[in-house]
Amino acid sequence: MDEQAELGRLRERIDAIDQQLIELISERARCAQAVAEVKMRAQGQDAVFFRPEREAQVIRRVMERNPGPLSDEEMGRLFREVMSACLALERPMHIAYLGPEGTFTHAAALKHFGYSVVTLPFDSDAEIFREVEAGEAHYGVVPVETSTEGIITHTLDRFVTSPLKICGEVQIRTHLFLLAAPGTEPRHIKRIYSHPQSFVHCRQWLEAHFPNAKLVAMSSHGEAALKAAKEPHSAAIAGEICTELFGLNRLERNIEDSPNQITRFLIIGREKVGPSGQDKTVVLASRRNEPGALYELLEPFHRHQISLTRIESRPADANTWTYHFFLEFEGHWEDTPVKAAIAELNQRVSDLRHLGSFPVGAL
Repeated sequence: MDEQAELGRLRERIDAIDQQLIELISERARCAQAVAEVKMRAQGQDAVFFRPEREAQVIRRVMERNPGPLSDEEMGRLFREVMSACLALERPMHIAYLGPEGTFTHAAALKHFGYSVVTLPFDSDAEIFREVEAGEAHYGVVPVETSTEGIITHTLDRFVTSPLKICGEVQIRTHLFLLAAPGTEPRHIKRIYSHPQSFVHCRQWLEAHFPNAKLVAMSSHGEAALKAAKEPHSAAIAGEICTELFGLNRLERNIEDSPNQITRFLIIGREKVGPSGQDKTVVLASRRNEPGALYELLEPFHRHQISLTRIESRPADANTWTYHFFLEFEGHWEDTPVKAAIAELNQRVSDLRHLGSFPVGAL
């Protein structure tokens, strides 16, 4: 069989498979609509269509059953988009994030919820909390930790007074790209726009490749990308999401001096999340600073063989030397060992709040 005949045969097979995919995806969408109808009949306007634990279970199962050659993560992302589109048929979700467009928080929102949601940019995490609390957004996405600078304390402080729950987590590698308008040649670049922190993360690369370019600080990657899109002989350092949003070309990729930077984001919402089988829980425990206080907080977790994944402390009241301890650990609030440990912990603190149980990030 010659090349053209073999290619023709393979393309016919691909076309047939594509038709099957269309039919199966459409059937799945109709099933999603049927689920929505059942929920509406039973729960009325209070029906909740998005179940984080169910989404996590589906993606994990898809990744476990993936035969290749696509990677598990790539297969998981494909199914995330299918589920996002099907969910939008039931009720499009509104997701608040730290804007403007093109930020890493925007990228995290799309990675977690898919591209079929309505994303709402806000200027501060305080606004995001208020929008979700008021019901104007179904969920919010806020940064909580970076691998280079550690915990973001002002995000944690919001949970002290907010009634919202942590409903999920998502991590993204914060790779930085040199982006420019189509037709721009690197040798002609005179100005580079970016957020000040990104200049710091790319300092060595910039000194080696663009020692004479003028570095112009902007308030966000989105604003930097917009400048680069409109001005000749300019470029922007930003995340990959800006290529699609602003029609820019990638001139260089992964230009950060430390290539393994990761930012972790929390998903905040109003509803509690059920067990998914692989979960984390966060509690806020308040305790006066005194000898042995930290030991008494942690000892129940050791005895019940619960793995702590993070401990952070924040001052509760400077006048009383009381501290808020944010304890994150493996397991769900409804798990028997967790219930036992929490019951003991409750006897040792002045205040204890459940900030949320949520599925471990699958993607």
